[in-house]
Amino acid sequence: MDAVFKALADPTRRRLLDRLHARNGQTLGELCGQVDMTRQAVTKHLTILEAANLVAVSWEGREKHHYLNPVPINDIAERWIGKYERPRLKALSNLKKSLEREE
Repeated sequence: MDAVFKALADPTRRRLLDRLHARNGQTLGELCGQVDMTRQAVTKHLTILEAANLVAVSWEGREKHHYLNPVPINDIAERWIGKYERPRLKALSNLKKSLEREE
């Protein structure tokens, strides 16, 4: 998970993930056209995202297409957010049951 947190810490990489979320399967050229950076800089960011398993790639001929992989983000949500959400949801459920008994 350290690689995922490191990758998500950079706003440029988060913006690239947002671009892939909006339209999955983009090439490097397409992603470069949406940010004010050199191809080398975008490639460096994509390499970090790939290493964190946040981006998967597939080759179609000579073109490399980038796809968002939401699984690591979901893993973070389940581990770090979900467990803190459970007590609140349980309290709401208990309140609902209590109110229904009063009626």
